[in-house]
Amino acid sequence: MVVKLVECDALEITTLVDNQIDALLPGEESVRRHPWGAAIRNPFIDAPAVRSSLVAEHGFSALVTAIAGGNRHTILFDAGVSPTGMIANMDQLEVAAKDIEAMVLSHGHFDHTGGIEGLVERLGRVSMPMILHPAAYTQRRAAVPGGEPTPLPPPSRSALEGAGFELVEAADPSVLFNDLLLVTGEVARTTPFENGFPFFEREVNGRWEQEVHLPDDQALVANVRGKGLVVLSGCGHAGIVNIVRHAVAITGEQRVHAILGGFHLTGTFFEPSIAPTTAAFREFAPNVIVPAHCTGYKPQMALAQAFPDTYVHNAVGTTYFL
Repeated sequence: MVVKLVECDALEITTLVDNQIDALLPGEESVRRHPWGAAIRNPFIDAPAVRSSLVAEHGFSALVTAIAGGNRHTILFDAGVSPTGMIANMDQLEVAAKDIEAMVLSHGHFDHTGGIEGLVERLGRVSMPMILHPAAYTQRRAAVPGGEPTPLPPPSRSALEGAGFELVEAADPSVLFNDLLLVTGEVARTTPFENGFPFFEREVNGRWEQEVHLPDDQALVANVRGKGLVVLSGCGHAGIVNIVRHAVAITGEQRVHAILGGFHLTGTFFEPSIAPTTAAFREFAPNVIVPAHCTGYKPQMALAQAFPDTYVHNAVGTTYFL
């Protein structure tokens, strides 16, 4: 299946939720930093007012605006982990929830869906499509040997429908705004080194069974005029190299301009994948690399060293002009 994307004139991606906030990170023309919120009064600080900070949490959410022919289309990609984190940062950044036209879920883990509650409270009854894989509702847990299983609860279909979302459940690729944005759907596993998660389990007929690969893991893709593909991943459970290769295969566009989001390379199990991932990124030759959320400290440092001119350190409140 090949999806011919309409080229964007420009693409803007703002990090609403991520694991870190850093008010001292430098920006540049194409990377704007907005770490501070509105001035607040604190009786324990001897000043009329002090600036408030945005909030970091273990989760991910991004606001994506595609610009083409003078028109702007905005979607929400994931929603963070807490009911309040994403919406609080939206308020600080003066992002109007009513301007969001659609929502995309990268997968069904709770650290990407928790902020939906705050969005619904803000909007009242929601009237927008939500694109997600049918397997996003799967009950899951992480059962690491030697430890207690950690629940990974999914979103509630009935609650989403009750809030007014138009659920678009698709394993195949989906497009938004007349072929301007692409949701990859289920990603083909093709690399020999992105081997999934042997400690993940899913519930089937009341019993837990191993689920090495999360079929619902999907990414968002745009094609920026004169630059190439921008690929935005939530966690990269499908393997970030698999994801980018899949985006290239289904769009037919060979140029990769930017790779952003969670790459999930953290922890001892995934460290062997750092070197081949870095090598694959050299083949992609992106102009912008932005690891976020679950990528991990060691992989981030490896990518920063390998790509000093293209690596950008992410933080809540950063807007990328792509």
